[in-house]
Amino acid sequence: MASNVSSDAGQSYRQSRLYRVRHSAAHVMADAVQEIFPDAELAIGPPIEEGFYYDFKLPRSLTQDDLKDVEERMKRIIAADFPFEREFMDREAAIDFFTQLNQPFKVEIIRDLPEEGLEDGRVSIYKDGKFLDLCRGPHVERTGQIGPFKLLNVAGAYWRGDEHRPMLQRIYATAFETQEDLDRYLWRQAEAERRDHRRLGKELELFHFDPTAPAMPYWLPKGFKVLTELINFWRVEHEKRGYQEISSPLINERSLWETSGHWQNYKDNMFLVPIDENVTYGVKPMNCPNAMIVFNLKTRSYRDLPLRLSDCDTLHRYERSGTLHGLLRVQKFQQDDAHIFVTEDQIEDEYRRIFDIADLFYSIFGLKYRLRMGTRPEKFIGDVETWDRAEAALMRILDQRVGPGNYQIEYGDGAFYGPKIDILMEDALGRSWQMGTIQLDFQLPRRFGCVYVDKDGLQKTPVVIHRVIYGSLERFIGILIEHTAGAFPVWLSPVQVAVLPIADRHNAYAQEVVDRLKEAGLRVQLDDRREKMQAKIRDAQLQKTPYMLVVGDREQEAGTVAVRLRTGENLGAKPLDEFLQQARDVVARRSLELT
Repeated sequence: MASNVSSDAGQSYRQSRLYRVRHSAAHVMADAVQEIFPDAELAIGPPIEEGFYYDFKLPRSLTQDDLKDVEERMKRIIAADFPFEREFMDREAAIDFFTQLNQPFKVEIIRDLPEEGLEDGRVSIYKDGKFLDLCRGPHVERTGQIGPFKLLNVAGAYWRGDEHRPMLQRIYATAFETQEDLDRYLWRQAEAERRDHRRLGKELELFHFDPTAPAMPYWLPKGFKVLTELINFWRVEHEKRGYQEISSPLINERSLWETSGHWQNYKDNMFLVPIDENVTYGVKPMNCPNAMIVFNLKTRSYRDLPLRLSDCDTLHRYERSGTLHGLLRVQKFQQDDAHIFVTEDQIEDEYRRIFDIADLFYSIFGLKYRLRMGTRPEKFIGDVETWDRAEAALMRILDQRVGPGNYQIEYGDGAFYGPKIDILMEDALGRSWQMGTIQLDFQLPRRFGCVYVDKDGLQKTPVVIHRVIYGSLERFIGILIEHTAGAFPVWLSPVQVAVLPIADRHNAYAQEVVDRLKEAGLRVQLDDRREKMQAKIRDAQLQKTPYMLVVGDREQEAGTVAVRLRTGENLGAKPLDEFLQQARDVVARRSLELT
């Protein structure tokens, strides 16, 4: 389908000089590794979003000392300023050549190259100095044009991503055109490590992963409080906007998934439960088919539309182990889901309402987002004409919302039942995350026989908008932990106030303070351990507790509390009622500030 909007930003990156710099640096890295390990078998070494990598089969595991050695050799090769020279070979000659070099991965790649991947039937090879590699390019002109670089780490990677193929060693690295850009990137990487939600989740006692349930988080009391607060906020705001919450079975018989098309298009990502040779259930990976069943429970009129059914049930999706990553990619999760049944002429207004919700939900955390459209994938259900109408509707919506050219299109990235608009959120480190998604579906209502009676008395098929705003709540919380470095806004903090008595004789008054705060609806923790006050304050700060109330002789006598913030600021003594009112006001406003 034609569009006046530029395609994926990745296309621009692939055409940039930075891409060529990183591609060239990958060759230089492979050259350096082969100097250390002459029998190294080379696999692939592409540029990626923020750097590059190369996969190797080596006689032993790499160490940090090896990486330092590789870096030094790379600097020497770069300083030599070798030209990148392109050569061509016939396919069979190239196979013989790389066979003699004992490079079986290159031989496999050459054998599998389609004819359109060849240059006039020939294989493309690049040479710099004595090093030669199978490659289509592009590269910079000379090794001396490669900018500042840094080797980052070593990881394992299966050849071609297949767990049944050899395990290789992958060196991750990055390169930039200026030292300033490299320094900024390395700072961001160090900051990202400090904010890693997996480490903070353990330290803050938010969640746990157990090997008996891979990638299926246990929510611990503090983490579960964060989860339920997010859901409560979602529930209240959606009820205001006419959404009706439902819940449906966790497992459903195969026939439901066949009707929806998931069995044919999504079965590999589902957990299946065979009952006997004739009956198989699927653990639901999404709520869409169940919403269709609820719609069909009674006769619907055009007056019932838009019908907004919301759902926050637990979902399960089977993911390959190599893709799992803390809360960011799990196999058990919840979504702030909704399925909205509309007439075709209600689509644009309903999308406007959904964007208004997105504005509210993201602004409450100080988050900005941009939009991306996904078009018809290779595997899809329904007819092309309907898909074209759906895609045209989404483009009109995006043109009106953000203006032509102010969103990107990911061709072929739609759901198998409809095109979509993704919400891409930017965090405190400038990283982009795909969060919510708003999908336009003409297909599933037809497959489930969903109809409503129009004003002319005729039966018509509704259109369904599938949408999530947070997206996966697990993923959202993981990103939120990293965005805030674990210092949640007060309204979301699992413990909002820590009460710290100085000595045992202050425990009774401290308990009175705790009781008053709890009565006011605040989440409070009493630390009456026989520890030094500085240790108590330090521990509360490490737990990212927004407020610390110190109580001693003066506070007990005056009915006050000495207020400290997790930022280290000391607000001094305040009447308890004054602090209580201020804290409640911060919570009620869902403020990002502490005062």
